Amino acid sequence: MEGGVKKKIVKDIKVDVDKCTGCRSCEMACSAFHVEPKYSSINPARSRIRVIMDEIRDEYVPIRAGGYIQAECIGRNIYTVNGKEYSECSFCPASCPSRDYFKEPDTGLPLKCDMCENIPPLAEPMCVQACEFDALIYEERQEEVDQEEEQPEEMETVFASLVKKHGLTKVTDSFARWSKAKK
Repeated sequence: MEGGVKKKIVKDIKVDVDKCTGCRSCEMACSAFHVEPKYSSINPARSRIRVIMDEIRDEYVPIRAGGYIQAECIGRNIYTVNGKEYSECSFCPASCPSRDYFKEPDTGLPLKCDMCENIPPLAEPMCVQACEFDALIYEERQEEVDQEEEQPEEMETVFASLVKKHGLTKVTDSFARWSKAKK
């Protein structure tokens, strides 16, 4: 049924900024879940969630990793929240060339929140489980969506960008090491 409508489970994590204390337990749980072997170490640089903090004003905003973008954005709008200025980059979920957030520290490959997909599946992503203040709320809902199409372009864009930045040899060597570690 090409071009038809089907139902799909949409998973999301809502953020209640008013409840976030900045404890960063979400970052630690995420990084521990995504290391090989699982739970063997904690490195917040591997986390797919980051807490943007203004400790003086006691304001914290958890941001989850979104998709990779090949180019830096040209908008550098400034937002003022309770008298403190933040750039758009502070709240951006993208992995991009202009900053190190949401990049694998060893390889530079972009990170994206995968909702802790696992076999067997978890009841909730690790960041939600670790949040003792209910600032992160997991929800699943059914939505009608257009028939999904394969999108290999996203993967090709990521690899092309990495090859352009690091060279084909370094990318293939990193991929070989990563593939070996996954076995």
